[in-house]
Amino acid sequence: MLISITYILFFGLFLGFLCKKSGLPGLLGMLLAGILIGPSVLNLIDSSVLNISAEIRKIALIIIFLRAGLKLSADDLKKVGRPAILMCFLPATFEVLGMLLLAPPLLGITVLDAAILGAVVGAVSPAVVVPGMIKLIDEGYGTKKKIPQMILAGASVDDVFVIVLFTTFTGLARGNSVEVMSFVNIPLSIALGAVAGLCIGTVLVFYFDKVKVRDSVKVLVVLGTSFALAFIEDKWGYVIPFASLIAVMTLGLMMKRKKQDLAACLASQFDKLWIPAEVFLFVLVGASVAIESLKTTGLSAVLLLLGVLIFRMLGVLVCLLGTPLNQKERAFCMAAYTPKATVQAAISGLPLAMGLACGETVLTVSVVAIILTAPLGALAIEFLHKRCLERSETQ
Repeated sequence: MLISITYILFFGLFLGFLCKKSGLPGLLGMLLAGILIGPSVLNLIDSSVLNISAEIRKIALIIIFLRAGLKLSADDLKKVGRPAILMCFLPATFEVLGMLLLAPPLLGITVLDAAILGAVVGAVSPAVVVPGMIKLIDEGYGTKKKIPQMILAGASVDDVFVIVLFTTFTGLARGNSVEVMSFVNIPLSIALGAVAGLCIGTVLVFYFDKVKVRDSVKVLVVLGTSFALAFIEDKWGYVIPFASLIAVMTLGLMMKRKKQDLAACLASQFDKLWIPAEVFLFVLVGASVAIESLKTTGLSAVLLLLGVLIFRMLGVLVCLLGTPLNQKERAFCMAAYTPKATVQAAISGLPLAMGLACGETVLTVSVVAIILTAPLGALAIEFLHKRCLERSETQ
C-alpha cells in the first residue's frame, strides 16, 4: 500500500506540474497519472488502495465542500436566488432528455436503458467545478454578479437529483415500481442536510468560543464531524433521506456567518489540506477509468456525449433567462457546467454489477465522459474566466 501511495503522489504531482507549466489545469495531469498507473495501463496501484478508493475520494470531496462553505456568503446565495435553484436540476434534466432522444438511434439501446445512461452521465462533477469556483471567488472573477456562487450552489445539489433518478430508473429496469417518495426525497434530503449543517455549525462556533484549542485541533474537530455526517448518510440514508455534502457545506457557511475570523482561519488550513487531497482525488478518478471498455462503442459514445452536452448547455441557458448576465458570462456558465468525473467514477459500474443489459454501454460512455469532459471543462474554466468574467478589485 505504501509504495502505491508513493506512486499516486509522485506521478500525480509530477504530471500535474508539467500541465501547469504548459498552461493547462493541473488536474488534467493528475487524471492522466491515474490512467497511467491504474489497472488499465501500468497497474502500479495495489488492490488494497483501489478497494478503498471510493472512501478516499469521499474524504477529498468533504474537504472541497468544507472549503466552499467557509468561503461562501449566505447573503450572496440569497442574491443568486432563482437561477441557482434551477441550476440544481434543469441542466441535468435537459441532458437526460437529450440522452433519451439520441442514445437509442446512436447506440441501439432501449429508452429505459437510455434513461439509466442519462442518469449516470447527467451529473456534473463537483470535484472539478467546486475547486474552480472557489478559485474564482478568491480571485474576484465574476463575484460582482455572483456567478461562481451560483455555479457552486447548483453543482452541490445536482448530484443528489441525478442519483435519485439513477436509483429510480435502475429499479424500473429490475422490475420494481416507481415510488413517488423517491422524488419527494430529493428536496427532503437537501433540506435535512442543510438544517443539520446549520445546527452543527452553530454548535461548533459556540464550542470553539468556549474551549480554546489550536487551529490544527479545530480542523480535526470539523473534519471528524464532517466524516460523521457522511457516515450517517451511508448508514441510514435509506431510512432518513440526508445529503451529507450539503450538510458539510452549510456547516462551513454557518461558521462563516457566525464568526468570520474563525472561518477565515479554518479556510486557510483547509486550503493547505486540499493540496494532497486534490492529488489523491484526481489520480484515483483517473485510475477508475477502464480503457479496455472503449474498444466497442468509443466513437459513438463521443458523438452521443457531444450531442447531450448541447442539451445540457441549453438547460443552463434557460436557467439564466432574466438574469443580468451578458453573453460572455452566459457562455462561461454553459461551458463551466459540463465536466463529469466524480459521480460517473462512483456509479458507472453499478448497472453492469446489477446484471442489466445496458451495463457495458453505461460503463463505456461514462469512461468517455470522464476522459472528454473533465479536462475540457477544467480547461474551459481556466481559460474562459479571464476573458468572460469581470474581476472585482475589492476582493
